[in-house]
Amino acid sequence: MQRQRTSLMTAAATALLMTGTGVLAGAGTALAAAPTKASTTTTSASPDIEAMIAAMTLDEKIGQMTWTHVYGSSADDASMAAKNQERYGVNTPAEVVEKYNLGGVLYFAWSGNTTTPQQVAGLSNGLQQSAMREDGNGIPLAVTIDQEGGLVARIGPPATVLPGNMALGATADVSLAKAQGEILGSEMRAMGINVDFAPVLDLNSNPDNPVIGIRSMGEDPALVSALGVAQIEGIQAHNVGAAAKHFPGHGDTSVDSHYGLPTVTYDRETLNQHLKPFKAAIDGGVDMVMTAHIIVEAIDPEMPGTLSHKVLTGLLRDEMGFKGLVTTDALDMAAMAAEWTQEEIAVKAIQAGSDILLNSPDVDASFAGVRAAVESGELTEARLDDSVRRILEWKVKRGVFEQPLADPAAVDSIVGSAENLATAKLISERAVTLLRNEDQVLPLASGSSVLMVGAGSAWPELMGPMLKDQEFAVTEDYEDGASPSAAYRARAVAAAGNVDAVVFASYNATSNAAQQQMVAELAATGTPVVVVATRNPYDISVFPGADAVLNSYGVKEVNFHGAVRAISGAINPSGKLPVNIPEADGDGFLLPLGFGLSYETATPAAVIFTDRPGHGQDAYTIPAVAGVSYLIGGKEVAAGSYRKPAGTVSVTAEPEPGYVFTIESVTEWSHTFTTGLPKS
Repeated sequence: MQRQRTSLMTAAATALLMTGTGVLAGAGTALAAAPTKASTTTTSASPDIEAMIAAMTLDEKIGQMTWTHVYGSSADDASMAAKNQERYGVNTPAEVVEKYNLGGVLYFAWSGNTTTPQQVAGLSNGLQQSAMREDGNGIPLAVTIDQEGGLVARIGPPATVLPGNMALGATADVSLAKAQGEILGSEMRAMGINVDFAPVLDLNSNPDNPVIGIRSMGEDPALVSALGVAQIEGIQAHNVGAAAKHFPGHGDTSVDSHYGLPTVTYDRETLNQHLKPFKAAIDGGVDMVMTAHIIVEAIDPEMPGTLSHKVLTGLLRDEMGFKGLVTTDALDMAAMAAEWTQEEIAVKAIQAGSDILLNSPDVDASFAGVRAAVESGELTEARLDDSVRRILEWKVKRGVFEQPLADPAAVDSIVGSAENLATAKLISERAVTLLRNEDQVLPLASGSSVLMVGAGSAWPELMGPMLKDQEFAVTEDYEDGASPSAAYRARAVAAAGNVDAVVFASYNATSNAAQQQMVAELAATGTPVVVVATRNPYDISVFPGADAVLNSYGVKEVNFHGAVRAISGAINPSGKLPVNIPEADGDGFLLPLGFGLSYETATPAAVIFTDRPGHGQDAYTIPAVAGVSYLIGGKEVAAGSYRKPAGTVSVTAEPEPGYVFTIESVTEWSHTFTTGLPKS
């Protein structure tokens, strides 16, 4: 029976819909002055959650627990109607929201949701208006996204592109982690997104992990805990819910749960290490925890975490004390869909303790399964009420009722701001990790000739122009694909003899024989080879012939920013490995967690000019400083005093091979000597 509905909207949101403007009065001010500390926003007339739940039909409760993606760039966009019809039986994003009374939506680039920041804000506002409805009797949406930074980022430029979590781990800097969270939180909220499924708290303890890798901040529980809590604080400071994922830890798997069901076989003691970042996040007030589609034998050898009552209720809620929202990982991943029907998955996830059914590939089947389970008594409606209550309480806490809409006028000033872009570059500079530097090959001397090559999957074509900007003479040769062809390798070897150094961008070379062969062939030419490992940080183990190896932890321009500046000596690399690097044969460690080289530093001493007009004792003195070369007219000058100079003498200092100058070093001096007697 259809129950009488109560009004679910605040007065402010109702007034907004009546204006038809799509902009909540005062929203621009609230966004522009986003708090720097975690805060809770509540409505002036907070909704009566118990009355709301009592007024809901069973389907409306299931709808609140259903968060899924929609196809289209605006609420009424019918350009992807065929896909919406195939999955949901309706044409537009708004119709999907209205059909199921969705509790939340999930944005992807491939579903047409994330073209530009202004478009995202418009889509968010349109969907919120659809959810709230003209009569004011609707519940605003959780608008969600996977914007981790780095490898997984659904919104690209002009939004801020971050180097990624493992780069952040290499900085080991809590302040930068919080700054990353602030960027994510402020930019998402500006576009009307109120949930960011971040940060990843998995410990990447398995070098062969195919799905986590650089999405992780590392394998040290203390490091990941500290950086994770700081990110959460930054994200939630802007009333965007953060989600710790993937509980109880996806970092030691060798199977990608998008394609199969992984199992981890370690004991409870090892599991406890993987749980430490999640416990820290819970203690730090994280809003949500996302489950992992993995079997953890130490807790439940039969069921994956997403469907395990032992994992979600026994471990997460009862043992670890989590009171917030539990969401499944996407339910369309093969780890789940290949094992159970969607009806079974929906019911088992709720029985296990999940509040949110995320991105079911068959929402109608999920609804049908939960309906049937309630009718049969397999699930109680009171159990659904518990989850709906947590969802609604979260929406009040994060201001989703009070401020459901984005302010389009604020988007351009917040998303991709100069300050945010500068922070992303700073993370890159602090992250770049120098793992080898034989014979002090790096930094390369100013003006060196460089051959830029690499695996196509590493995007070396982004590096070439950046090296030119550092005033190197760059020869570029690129080829698509992860595995360099024999012809490409031969061209590179032939060109290597004509340059001072070769820069090779690698990409997961530990499993790519062609990349390994190309670096070996280049090294055999005798020209120094500098490898920039762009993806997982383990490539140094298969490049024994490389003279220098740097890790950039990603293939975006912002990742190369730090690497290129390190190659030129514009910065001194200070990143430290956030993981252990095993030997290529797996027998022991090549490099330990925390390892990282830096260049020797030097500070030029000032050139002394002695000018005594009329006395014939004029001179300049070049000091002797380790690591510093002094030049006049481009030619090096030995330390010592030089008498009777004439005219203007200009001296510059350059670092010797293997050295960089300390910050704020003075590197140029000039003096014009006087002649004749002083005037009386």
